[in-house]
Amino acid sequence: MKTYTAKKGEYQKNWYLIDAEDEVLGRVASKVASLLRGKHKTTYTPHEDMGDNVIIINSDKVRLTGNKHLQKAYYRHSGYPGGIKQTGFLDMMKKDPTFAMRNAVKGMLPKNRLGRRQLLHVKIYAGKTHPHEAQKPQKVEI
Repeated sequence: MKTYTAKKGEYQKNWYLIDAEDEVLGRVASKVASLLRGKHKTTYTPHEDMGDNVIIINSDKVRLTGNKHLQKAYYRHSGYPGGIKQTGFLDMMKKDPTFAMRNAVKGMLPKNRLGRRQLLHVKIYAGKTHPHEAQKPQKVEI
């Protein structure tokens, strides 16, 4: 028996809509990462970008469990000695409500060219509206 490998053009990309209001950040991110990779399809091929497009709305209303909303921190470094900076989850949500969701999804995708290309297929919005009604996205429950 031979292993089936999907070729470019043999698969169709669908559009999905996920409402992240009152959902746990990690659970939403893992579902989105799975949809972006195409792991829910029977013709899943790890080296092909055969995943679907995902629209996430209400990313500003996502929640964390326990005390993570107070303790979670995002780090960046300037490259100079002593140049590490830290921003808390609540401060980051005030600055950019889509950052936490994009960062969580990015962390669950492969760290290569394919993962960077798949991350382009997720559209994250802080509010309830989005400009992708023409694609007729299917609503997905988490």
